[in-house]
Amino acid sequence: MSWLTPDDEDESYASFDESSIRVRPNPKANRPRTKRRPEHADAVVGMITGVDRGRYTVLVDADLKTERTVLAARARELSKTSIVIGDRVQLVGDTSAQPGSLSRIVSINDRTTLLRRSADDSDRVERVIVANADQMMIVVAAANPEPRVRLVDRYLVAAYDAGITPMICVTKADLADPADFLSNFADLGITTFISGRDSYPLEEIKESLAGHETVFVGHSGVGKSTLINALVPDANRATGDVNEVTGRGRHTSSSSVSFRFLSDRGNGWVIDTPGVRSFGLGHVTPEAILRGFKDLSELTKNCPRGCTHLADAPDCALDDSDSTTDDRTAGRIDSLRRLLS
Repeated sequence: MSWLTPDDEDESYASFDESSIRVRPNPKANRPRTKRRPEHADAVVGMITGVDRGRYTVLVDADLKTERTVLAARARELSKTSIVIGDRVQLVGDTSAQPGSLSRIVSINDRTTLLRRSADDSDRVERVIVANADQMMIVVAAANPEPRVRLVDRYLVAAYDAGITPMICVTKADLADPADFLSNFADLGITTFISGRDSYPLEEIKESLAGHETVFVGHSGVGKSTLINALVPDANRATGDVNEVTGRGRHTSSSSVSFRFLSDRGNGWVIDTPGVRSFGLGHVTPEAILRGFKDLSELTKNCPRGCTHLADAPDCALDDSDSTTDDRTAGRIDSLRRLLS
């Protein structure tokens, strides 16, 4: 029987001791994660003119001899960022616009304006519609379908909230007199155009569009796409009639598209959006809503501090006798309070 000395015992067990094993470090596995991204110094700037199922149509070098339209996908780091019509973006990769080429959007330039809406007034999640537009053309039919004052109020609130100048174009004026409808907005100083079913004041409208990026909005069936086809002959936007049973317009535009507008007075951009029957303002603050009612905001200056301007608000200046006796102003107050509530 053999006995191990303490020194022999240590050497014997050392061969089975895991702590004595030398592990070769893996520099890739042990390298700390970083949030640094490539600077993309070779990126080119383009403008989004179309969006279709994760692919973006981007105009590069607009108004130059090298102008071209490229197809792009978004980079992984932008997977949770909305990219919409009108965005100015940074592109890398193949921007040659050759058939089969695909570039990559790596960043979005700062936006000057952002037109948003929510699904309904209870939804706080905003849906971005258009970026960098400076004008909004609200297209409304004098009849068939009937004009909706409160829907126009919502458009105006969204426009003022985004810092966009609104305009109104009333179509189908040969079917009904739009004077009573337009009286609801007489004190707002909004540029207004009136047209029949087959004729538009195109010269006046063209003058207002020159040098601007204008987003067209409106209820389905009001003639928005027909107007855009008259302004931009190459747009070829699908048009549709109003359903005779329901009185509602049929959706013809399924996505937003930007078209270059050309005229003797100057060029611009016309942005067609899908027709909607509702326009939620769940993302807009009460202060922004009040800014959309310039004619009433002056009255509210006499309200007590913290006034909600609702019907049950004590000493609200909107309940002044002179305001409530005017039918038009009373209707405006009712519309404001509906939006606020």
